[in-house]
Amino acid sequence: MLKLSRLTDYAAVVMAQIARHPERSHAAADLAEAVQLPHPTVSKTLKMLVRAGLLESRRGAQGGYSLARPASRITARDIITAIEGPVAMTECSHVDGDCDLLATCGVSDNWQRVSLAVRTLLDSVTLAHLADTSPIKLPVQLPIQSISLAADSA
Repeated sequence: MLKLSRLTDYAAVVMAQIARHPERSHAAADLAEAVQLPHPTVSKTLKMLVRAGLLESRRGAQGGYSLARPASRITARDIITAIEGPVAMTECSHVDGDCDLLATCGVSDNWQRVSLAVRTLLDSVTLAHLADTSPIKLPVQLPIQSISLAADSA
């Protein structure tokens, strides 16, 4: 099964909570209470999101966490990458990939196309979409056959 970790799911939930009230700073304890998650888990997630540049943290009485940029400019891929690392279907599907079978497998080009299609879809979903309670309207079909890879131009 291909699925995101709980921590990534929690990161999206926490980010969506912050995005619903972008005008203020959010304390970790308040966020944990609002989303009904354990405080240590929320704190760990917030630190990872700050490290990835998606959130800003300020200390002091007026401190807390806030979005580093507008919710419309933070993508689902940004959130996933902050917690999981690069989005790729297989080891050879991302730039830093390393695979001993690359020369003989015969499927790497197509896996790269699938990975690119998944990344493209995740880039089209913003935090603003995730924070909205109405259903996201996704494209019915992704044109993966029209995706050109670096190998195509060689």
